Amino acid sequence: MKDNKKNIRRIVYSGIIAALYVILTLPMAQFAFGPIQFRLAEVLTVLPAFTPGFIPGVTLGCFLANLLNPTNLGPVDIIGGTVATLIAGILSGLIGKKNKYLAIIPPILVNGVIVGGYLPFLLVDADSEVTAAAIGLSMFEVAASEAVLLAVIGIPLIIFINKTPSLKGLIEKV
Repeated sequence: MKDNKKNIRRIVYSGIIAALYVILTLPMAQFAFGPIQFRLAEVLTVLPAFTPGFIPGVTLGCFLANLLNPTNLGPVDIIGGTVATLIAGILSGLIGKKNKYLAIIPPILVNGVIVGGYLPFLLVDADSEVTAAAIGLSMFEVAASEAVLLAVIGIPLIIFINKTPSLKGLIEKV
């Protein structure tokens, strides 16, 4: 019975996190998709540092946000962005066991490399050629925008969760 309750709790929390991810992404779609991605929902990527139970919700939220993107970039972005988020979530969960603050690094690096690596191919004109410099710049832009967001909002969120015992306890039950 106890395992059943925990499974139900995880499903409910995953749904809530996925919905939050979409709600925090789509209203600002013009800033959330493209070479410089200011995706407020990416602050949710710190949650797997507290418990791996949040990885499915963040991953599903990314999938839905990419799928519902008004300027949909197609299957490469939908699947690639989702896989990047899943990998970053798993790594953040592993790193978060040792140091919650260092758990912001995987979303920065993984999204920078994976998403930044394919975006130039999706955003270029059909007549243009994608160069190594364009790919490198794209990787840097995605990683830098992710780093700014996680440093400015993600780290304060980690501090807030750590300083709020009831919230931290609730999160760690997932």
